[in-house]
Order: sequence, then structure tokens, then C-alpha cells
Amino acid sequence: MSKSCDRLSAAENAPPGTATRLFSTHEHKSIIVVELLRTVTPRTYNELWADAQLELSRLLTEELPAEPPRPEKDRVVFFQRLAMLYVRYIQIFRQLEKVYDQVVHPQKRRVIRVILDGVMGRVLELKNEMVEKEYSEYHYMDDVLHDLKLRPADLEIPIPCYFITELNKELHEQKTMLADILKMVEVTESPESLMVSDMSQEEAIKIIQVAERARQGRLRAKLNEESRNMNRMYRAKDPGTAGLELAAVCIQKVWRGYIQRKRAKISRDEEMIFLGMVMDPKYRVPCPAEVAAQASEASMRIKQEEHEEDYQKSIVAVTKQLRDVEGHDISKTMKEQIRQWFIECRDATGSFPDYPDEEDGGSALILAEKNPQQLKEEIAAKEEEDSNNKPKGKEEKKEKGKKNKGKDEEEEEEAGLKMLPSAFLSDLEVGNKTFVDFWQTRNESKNFSQRHDVELIKEEKRKVIEAEIRVQVDEQMRQELAEWKLAVDKERGGKTKGNAKKKKGSKSGKKKKKEKDLTADRTLESLCQELVEQGLLKKAKNVRLQDYLGDYSYLGTTLRQNDIEPMPSLSDVRQVLSLYAILPLGSQEVHEKAPLIKAILLAGPAGVGKKMLIHAICHETGANLFDLSPLNTAGKYPGKSGLAMMLHMVFKVARLLQPSVIWIEDAEKMFYKKVPKEEKELDPKRLKKDLPKSLKLIKGEDRVLIVGTTKDPLSADIKSLCKMYSKIILIPRPDYGSRYILWKQLIKMQGGEVTKALDLSSLAKISDGYTPGHMVQVIQSVITKRRVLQQANRPLTAAEFVAPLAKIDPVFQEEEEALKNWYAKTPLGKKRIKAATGKEEEDAPVKGKDAKKKGKK
Repeated sequence: MSKSCDRLSAAENAPPGTATRLFSTHEHKSIIVVELLRTVTPRTYNELWADAQLELSRLLTEELPAEPPRPEKDRVVFFQRLAMLYVRYIQIFRQLEKVYDQVVHPQKRRVIRVILDGVMGRVLELKNEMVEKEYSEYHYMDDVLHDLKLRPADLEIPIPCYFITELNKELHEQKTMLADILKMVEVTESPESLMVSDMSQEEAIKIIQVAERARQGRLRAKLNEESRNMNRMYRAKDPGTAGLELAAVCIQKVWRGYIQRKRAKISRDEEMIFLGMVMDPKYRVPCPAEVAAQASEASMRIKQEEHEEDYQKSIVAVTKQLRDVEGHDISKTMKEQIRQWFIECRDATGSFPDYPDEEDGGSALILAEKNPQQLKEEIAAKEEEDSNNKPKGKEEKKEKGKKNKGKDEEEEEEAGLKMLPSAFLSDLEVGNKTFVDFWQTRNESKNFSQRHDVELIKEEKRKVIEAEIRVQVDEQMRQELAEWKLAVDKERGGKTKGNAKKKKGSKSGKKKKKEKDLTADRTLESLCQELVEQGLLKKAKNVRLQDYLGDYSYLGTTLRQNDIEPMPSLSDVRQVLSLYAILPLGSQEVHEKAPLIKAILLAGPAGVGKKMLIHAICHETGANLFDLSPLNTAGKYPGKSGLAMMLHMVFKVARLLQPSVIWIEDAEKMFYKKVPKEEKELDPKRLKKDLPKSLKLIKGEDRVLIVGTTKDPLSADIKSLCKMYSKIILIPRPDYGSRYILWKQLIKMQGGEVTKALDLSSLAKISDGYTPGHMVQVIQSVITKRRVLQQANRPLTAAEFVAPLAKIDPVFQEEEEALKNWYAKTPLGKKRIKAATGKEEEDAPVKGKDAKKKGKK
């Protein structure tokens, strides 16, 4: 009993995630582990949240110092600072994502969600700055990882689960409606696909010949086997004593050799396990503790839903109670305070004040802690500002000119690199303050089940109710103030003054032309059905981003130190796409404030997984997939009006069902330098003019992303292609590390067993130049159902994969170099070359007077 108590206390004091390890070797302790996880989980994740907030507060003190830091002249030092901040924010992001996924307290979850969105946004801002300073989409930060004692795996961007789980009711209904339409269209299309096509006479003869020859072969084999058995029977003679001894010796020799080899193998395996070179087989199968941990996490998610329902019901009940019980008292108190203010103003200034407008805050200004005289002066100052909005001729222009000159001088003095202003640091500061002021020191020993706090709901809703009541009170008190003024004027015998204040004229700016709704009379369901039937709205495949396998680029830093630009690894591609596509599409707050990315181009040879990445983006964010590929749109919606209608429908439905991904396969066809003869009928350049116009209409609140894929970008006009796609991501052939992981995982996924007989290292070496698509093709041809059944007697070998691999043409080095040279002509590639050759400093824009002189020349 004492031992189990010791284990329980050790598990409570252990860091997060270690509770399951304490009982991993004892299967009979699984019941205790389940109970332990139930008790430890809330406190564990509270501690993890506290650790994340502590690190965040340190980062905020660094990023928001009392005095602004001086500009950094050394680009390398500035980038190192950015990289350090980026990696540290990613670690906080990873911690907060775990916490938000498992914490069940609904009010805590709201605070964590605000901070989590802020951290995600800050990571995207830092990534944007790093790209601008290093002129590359990929960064290698081995020195930062070494300083922080982190692994390359710690740089992986986690994808929050709430992107899919926390959908609004309306969005959820729209998604189910779209799923029903897609199923219905699939059902109607399936009978056609199942129809048997007519078979030619030659094909029928071939099938009959194959079947007959197989039958004859089986009969021949059976006859041969019978004849061999008969021959053995005739040869068998009565063996003597010498023959029996020889047979016994032969059997002993074979048996002893077999036993010795088996012992040697066991001892070798034990040695490798002891040295840590091989995993113990018992750890390959999930132990009961791990299964219990997974069950506990699932139960926590169910609890989250239950607690959230209770919280929403409590909000409704508390709001109703506050309105009924405190509403009258709040209204009465407000009126008394406002009347008191009227009297104080009259005593101080000799006249009744003007009532503040709703735009200025109404009675909220009155109830602020200010003297009547101060409040009146503030209102008068605001009126003067409104009346003096118009510029006053040349004098004002001269003053502006002087100010601009002063600014230029300051810029000349403070030349260097500075951090760009952030849209998320203020939110992070507020969230951190909320945690420190309220949640950090809060005693929750009595709230073991982590239910919501009713008093907190009352505080929040009391403010909302006060704001609602204030609007009603303001209307009544304005009328009352007008009556008081009228009564005073009558006593004095003066003429009644009308409202001195004139209504503010609406500023007549340039009115933006609203996009015409060509389908105003149609429902969303009918639009979706038409797009699905036309093949423009498709169902995304069930693929996760982590299924896009690839290893970290360990040579990236070394190559850059030797002035060699490395090709990115598949792991780098996965990380960049999660930052540019998945995080903004998943969170509305992040998409609105983070640097806006409207279109991404994935360029790489065939088979590197571009299509898979499109489906992974849709699956991870719950986005809908629209297909505007030139080959898919050919012959659909003909004419200019038809094209306008197609784009209008796609973008309208994409906005209504956001997040949405608009996929353009073979994006180079839209910007062909010269259209091939065989493709002229398809008119691939049809969308060249209209699609960029629709792209401009995408705003920060629209979670719509255009993703193009191309395997031949050299055939397109690079200027128009780069104008359309703000981010161009180059996807290369997999390197050795990625190929090794791909072979191993893909063989396992197909049902194969990786044994010592299968030399994966050699297989990864000889498959240089082959893409993941080629590997999948080879594995599917080798590992058939029959071959899977034969593995027990005949394990897989590398030689089996060589022959089918040799039949496929790889991606040659010349093709990859051509892609690399093409990428060097893109805007970011040009900047990278200039920075590498040292021309960037010469071409840098000169500020102040020198710039004007240069312009005159």
C-alpha cells in the first residue's frame, strides 16, 4: 500500500506527460493509472498554463520595454533576435494548444483562447519579418535550437483541434447541408461508373487463353508431383545401422546450429536494446497506461462539451435574474447620478450642460470621475475638433512640410533595422494581465470538477445590462434635460433656444462600388448543388498534414554558412504551409489581424505531394474545396457573362461557407507564354484577367485562400504569375532523410513488415531523384495481398523494389536546377541573390536629400 502511495505522490509531482510512464511496465496497474490521470489532469494543465504565461510575460517585457530599443545596423544580429523570439513563441504556442485542448473550465478556456490566438498571430508576424529580412521562405536555426536545448521536432507547428470542433451552429448546419449534397451527387454518379463496358473479341480471347493456360499448368504441376512421390517410394531401401547414425548426426548438426544462431541473435538484440540502439518490442505495442491516457483525454473533451452547455444555460439564467432583480435599481441609480450632475454643472457654470452624444459615450462620460467643469471643457474641445476638421490652406501645408522634414532628419539619424508594429502584442498584454490579476492567485480547491463561476458571469453580464439600460436612460434624461432648460428659460422670460448643436454632416467620401449580386434571388443550397454538379465544388480527402512525411534539413545551416543555398526539405514545406495556410484559415481573429496572404503557389515536379497538401489544408481547417483548374473549367459557363457568373458563384459560396480553398491545378496554363496547339480548344488563359480582379475583392474578414499548383512554371509568364501569387513555395525532391522515412512508413501503411532483411538505407540511397509518388507506385506494385501473406516465411528485401523502381524515370538534377533558377527570378529570389552578392547595400533606398538628388538625375 505504501509503495502505491509513493508512486501516486511521485506521479503528482512529475511534469506533464510523465504520469503514464510510471506504470508503463506494470500492466496490472492500469486501473490506478486511470484514477491517477483523472485527479492529476486539471492541476497538471493549470501548471502548464502557468508556465506558458510566465514565459509569455518574459517575452512581453522584452518586446515592450520602457524605452524603445535603438535600431540594429547588423542584419545578422537582428535576424538572430527575430529567430530567438520566433522559436520561443512557438514553444508557448505548443504549450497553450495542449492546455486549451484539455482544460474543461469554460471561463478559463475563453481567456486561454484569446491568448492562444494572440500567440499564433505573433508567430505569423515574426515569420513575415524573418522572410523580409533574410529574403527566404525557409530558415535554418540550428544555433538557436542549440542555445535553447531544443530538438528539431520542437519547431513543428501544432494545429489546434478547435479549428474543426468549435464550429458555430450555422456553419455546422451549412457543412452538413453541403455533405448531403455531395453524397447525393456521388450516389447519382455511381450507377454510371458501375455499368459494364462492351468487351472486344480480342480481349475476351486473351482472358480465355490466360484461364486455360493456368488450368493446364496446374494439372501439369500435379502430375509432376505425383511422379516424384512414386520415384521416392521406389528408391527407399532398408537403411542399416551406419545409415541411422549418419542421419542422427546430420539432424544433431542442423539442430545445434539453429539453436546457437537463435541464442546469438537473442544476445545481440538484448545488447542493442541495452545500448539504446533498438526499441524494446514490448514498447512498440501501446501499453495499458497509454491507452488509459488516451481515454482520459477523450473523456476530458466530452466534459468540455458538458461544462460548456451548463455555462451557456447559466448565462441565460443569470442575465434574466440580473434584469429582473437589479435592472430597476441600476436605472434609478443612473438617473439620480445624472440629475446630480445637471445640478452640479448649473452651480459651477451657471447653466445646464449639453448632453453627450451616443457616439461620445452618452452618460458613460458623465459617470466617469471628472468635475462638471472638466467634462464641459472636454465636450467643447471635441466640438471644436469636429468643426476644425477641414484644412486651412497653405499655412497648414507648410506646417506639414516642416513636420515631414523633421521626420526625414530623424530617420537619417536613426538608420537601421527595427521591429515592425504588432497587431497582437496589445491583446497578449491584456490576456496576460487577466491571468496575473485573476487566475494566477485564485484558490480553486473547492472547484474540483472545474465548473464555471457564477459570480464571474454576474460581473460580466452586469456591465452588459448596464450598457443596455444606459441607452434607455439616456433617451429619458435628454428629454428631461430639455424640459429643465425650457422651464429655466421661461422663468427668465427669454426666448426658447433650439438645439444649438447641429447634426454632424456625414463625411462625403468616395463611395466604393459594391459588387453586384448576380444570384440574389437564389438560395445557398441551390448554388452549392449547381457547383457540385458542375464539378467546381469537391469533397476534400481525409488527409492530415502530418501524413505528409519528411525529415528535418540538418545540412541547411552548414550550406548557408558556405554561401550555398540549400533546397528545402519536405519538413520545411509542411511547416511553411501550416503557417501560411492552416493557421490563418482556422482562426478568424488571426486572419483579420495577421499579414494577409490571399494566394499561394506550390511549384515542384510531379509526384512531390502538391495535391495531397491541398487536401490536407482543407481537412485540418474544415475548409471547402473549390476547383477552378483550367482543365476543369473548360467548356463550362461559356462566354463573358458565363465566366462572370461562374466566378461570382464560386467566390460568393466560398465566403458564405468559409473557410474555403480555391484550387487551381496546372496554374501555369493560365499564364502561358504561348498556348500549345493541342490546348487551344480548351482556352486555358480564360481566367487570366478576371481571376486577379476577384482576388482583389478578398478582404481580411474573408477566410478564402487561392492555392495554385504547377509542375512546369517555366512555360508561364513569370511577371503575371508572381503578381497573382504573393507566396511561392518551392517543393523539391525528397532528400536522403526524407526518403528513408518515406520508405519505412509507406511500406508499413501498405501492410509490409520492416525487418533486418530489408535494407532501407540502401533503398533510400538508390532512390535519389524519385518522388514520394514514385515510391507509392512501386510499393503498391510489390506489396500485394499475396506478398503480405508470404512475409512470415519470406521477408521483404530491398532487391524486390529495385526492378519496378528502375522502370520509372526519376526527376533528374537538371530539372531541379531549372526549377531553382526559375525561383531565383521571382521577386523574393532576386532579393536573396542581391543580399548574397552584397548589392543590397548599394541598391538600398537613400533617405532625405540624397534621395531627391538621385531622383533629379
